[in-house]
Formats: sequence, C-alpha cells, structure tokens
Amino acid sequence: MPTSAAAKATTAADDDSQSRSIAAVERAMDVLLYFGRSGQPDLGVTEIATALGLTKAAVHRILTALRSRELITVDPVTRRYALGHAAVALGRAYLARTDLRAMAAPELRALAEQTGETATLSLRRGDTRLYVDQVVPDQELRMEVTLGIPYPLHAGGSSKAFLAFLPEAEVESYLERHPLQAVTDKTITDPAKLRKELAAIRRRGYATSLGERQAGAASIAAPVFDHDGHVVAVLSVAGPAARFKPDQGDSAQQLTAAAARISEQLGYAG
Repeated sequence: MPTSAAAKATTAADDDSQSRSIAAVERAMDVLLYFGRSGQPDLGVTEIATALGLTKAAVHRILTALRSRELITVDPVTRRYALGHAAVALGRAYLARTDLRAMAAPELRALAEQTGETATLSLRRGDTRLYVDQVVPDQELRMEVTLGIPYPLHAGGSSKAFLAFLPEAEVESYLERHPLQAVTDKTITDPAKLRKELAAIRRRGYATSLGERQAGAASIAAPVFDHDGHVVAVLSVAGPAARFKPDQGDSAQQLTAAAARISEQLGYAG
C-alpha cells in the first residue's frame, strides 16, 4: 500500500528530531571532554565557547544540563565551572578497572620491535619494585628478566626511575631506612651520589643503568604517572651492555613517548 504524504512527513520530522538530539548530545560530550583536556581547574563560558566554536548561549544551556546531573559544578562567586562529583566518580570507576599490564602490553611489544631489545613493565611494592611483564625480542643474544622478584629502589634503571619521582620526603625516608647495599660492583651506594643521580633523572625524564642491578646489562627506564601525578609504574628497555647503548639512538624518545601515552590513559595531564 502506498505511503501517504502525511506519513512521509511524520517520518522525516522524526528523523530530523533524532538528528538534532544526537547533535545536542555530541555537543554536550564535547564540552564535558574539554574540561578533561584543558589542563585548567575551572573554565568560563566564553573560554569554552571560543575553544569549541559554539555560541555562549549554547554553552550555557549545556552547562546547565550537566550541572543538573552533577557532572559540572559552578562557583557562585566567580561563575566559573569545574568537573563535578559525578564526573569524578566516572573517572574513579575507569581507574578501578584499569589493568596496567593490559594497558602497557601494546607499548611493550612496540618498544621491543623498535629497539630490538627487551621491554619490561615494573610495579612498586613498598620499598621494592618488581617486573610484572616483559616482551623479549627474537635475538640469539638477549636479556630476559625474572618476573615477581623484588629489587631495591636504588639499584638499576627501573628502580631509580621509581625513586627519582617519589616525593622528596619519601626518598629521604627510604635512604634513612635502607643502607645502600651493592647488588653489583656498579650499584650506587653513596647517598650523596644517588641524590645527584636522582636529580639528573628528574631533569631528563628517564633513568639509565650500566650493570647496576645485573652485571653486563644496560637499561633505560621511564616513569608512568597516574591522574594525581604519582609514579605508578616504570617502562624500561634492556639489553646486553656490549650491544645496547641507552644514551644512543632513539631509545630514550621511544621509551618516554610510550610512558607518556600510558600516563595519559591514566588521566595524567603532564
């Protein structure tokens, strides 16, 4: 039976209404996501409108709707807007289900392929750190690490990358509690020398080691930060010292870029 003109008009109107609704939701999501990537604690209507190419009236309507769901809050004095309790709850829910090993796995594979050396992921456990994952390249001469074995925070590239980015008070507390015992004859055991080394690591953004934890091994390591700026993991690339030179080639750039991508997924704004 032929469709009537009235029915066609109704269908077209419904489609148009649905399209407008979808566009409105997309604009609202754009506004909400802009709070996450702006790097500022609060924003004004004009700033948001300019950044997203929207009218101030449209932004105000969106903010009002987001406030009604506690995704956005407003300071009654400054009239500036910030993320609300519901948005924070969403972020926490995401972080609660975050598996760092799964998140880091693609980066480890890429690093091993790019460098031709072993890529590892370490997590901290108290005053120690341990390897929790690795990707080993297809090379006859290669490095392999033992997963799950705790190592002190002063010995080796991954350990120093953790220690360097802890709060100063935690570093000093570690040095007070733990004599800097040698793991190899290259391990830094002088507190003053270690403090100087940690400062250098913070400046350049990564740590290196030449046999400090394992004789004959060389490594480069970079920190991964969470949304609060705390170091929660360390990525490293390691190989035989006879072949792998941590400060040569593109290893540092490739490693720090990989660590930065994981940090961004964890909400770190840098």
